[in-house]
Amino acid sequence: MSEEAIRVGVVGAGENTTWRHIPGLQAIDGVEIVGVCNRSRESSERVANEFNISKTYDGWRGAIADPDTNAIVIGTWPYMHCRTTIAALEADKHVMCEARMAMNAQEAHAMRDASREKPHLVAQIVPSPMTLGQDNGIKRLIAEGYLGDVLAIEIRSGGAFLDADAPLHWRENFDLSGLNIMSMGIWYEAVMRWVGEATRVMAMGKTFVRMRADAEGIMRATRIPNHIDVTADMECGAQLHVQVSNVAGLAGTDEVFLFGSDGTLRIADDTLYGGQKEDSELSEIALSPDEIGAWRVEEEFVNAIRGQETITHTNFEDGVKYMEFTEAVNISMETGTAVGLPL
Repeated sequence: MSEEAIRVGVVGAGENTTWRHIPGLQAIDGVEIVGVCNRSRESSERVANEFNISKTYDGWRGAIADPDTNAIVIGTWPYMHCRTTIAALEADKHVMCEARMAMNAQEAHAMRDASREKPHLVAQIVPSPMTLGQDNGIKRLIAEGYLGDVLAIEIRSGGAFLDADAPLHWRENFDLSGLNIMSMGIWYEAVMRWVGEATRVMAMGKTFVRMRADAEGIMRATRIPNHIDVTADMECGAQLHVQVSNVAGLAGTDEVFLFGSDGTLRIADDTLYGGQKEDSELSEIALSPDEIGAWRVEEEFVNAIRGQETITHTNFEDGVKYMEFTEAVNISMETGTAVGLPL
């Protein structure tokens, strides 16, 4: 097996990058974080000092142009994902890009097309993490017929009261986040792992606070919903309902149900529960240690570069699918009509 040396340039060093990606990559033999750039020289130097990274770049182009790098980790907000990904691929460098994949489906298509032009390069999206521990068990139980026919999937996420006075978060800023809405897209990514894609989408959403102050104290209009309900026809024959909310105070833990003709599965608090027709209630389902999934994004990226495995969490093809779903949701909200998939 190849033990190719991997020399990484980091573009964008926010919370997930400094919490997971940088330490995760540095823990792997033969991987070096060569340099980093963040939104300011000061923050770039702070990250470089914290993680003993030798270089800082004046901008993202410097990381990609650096002849010492052969892989780029993109930890920016979505508004930078498309341009940095395409530039890195054109420079013949592997890419790991933070979720969400892009601002919209058009950008996601451009990223996927660029990766198809460079099939020898690894192109990965940081995956939806919420159900990694239960995914393998759910897929096995569906394959074994535990649910019978999958009929309905219910997802509810969010249990906080509306904070009308909070400053504008980047996820609420359309110029930074694009069409992405709260955690909706990455919940759909998890659903695709279990049962495949949607074929038709309808959605309604509500923005309850129309303006918020940005980091400079300037009031900015907000257009990304605080509360959304999405229904979808799934290719497997099931109906999907997703509710994601920043206004559902005291609603409790995030919860997923898969309802079938013969059984039910539930995920809550990182635990899988199930029951079948003869049962009176759901009980915890014990998964074997080798079935319980975990975060291994950085390891998967490195192993894929070295030819030891392929990207499953998450490749650009799946990233395009959840961005098409996201765009279909936005179209449906604007038009009040059902939107077919794929776009």
